[in-house]
Amino acid sequence: MKYLMFLALAVIATAAAGQGCPPVPDHSDALSQLLAEVQAAPNDRAGQEVSNRMWELWTDAPDEPAQELLDTGMRARGSYDYLRAIEAFDRLIAYCPDYAEGYNQRAFVNFLRQDYAAALPDLDRALELSPRHVAALAGKGLTLMGLGRDAEAQEALRAAVALNPWLSERHLLQENQGQEL
Repeated sequence: MKYLMFLALAVIATAAAGQGCPPVPDHSDALSQLLAEVQAAPNDRAGQEVSNRMWELWTDAPDEPAQELLDTGMRARGSYDYLRAIEAFDRLIAYCPDYAEGYNQRAFVNFLRQDYAAALPDLDRALELSPRHVAALAGKGLTLMGLGRDAEAQEALRAAVALNPWLSERHLLQENQGQEL
């Protein structure tokens, strides 16, 4: 807890000094390459390997304080300490409001807490900042399902699977979507 407090003070001090969060790394070319690779992947295992490389891009925070907040939140989430995770992601978003992964991770924690109404705006913001964030798009589909908005959920899942056909969420797609019976 002392470390989190120290880190928060360091982030606040950096922002107060006028430096703030630097620009988010531009991985758009690398992501385009990975999306092409995943769409050409011959099987699930190869697709998952490419998906893991996408995560390396999405979780590349703008600077060390932002990376530490992201990592702290993800560790907290991994140990089911959702309150501490949300606190870390709140700080990350306050410090780096243009970094999509802060919103995506906070949405994931809220999804895990089954607070779908809180997760959805964060997913929308993550996708506004990073429209090809496949995980946020799939997360939006799952969140919409949790809210009982199945038609919208199917749209989001179809968009995610169009980007990455190897997503595990692909099994949630309904047949005959949009067709009259």
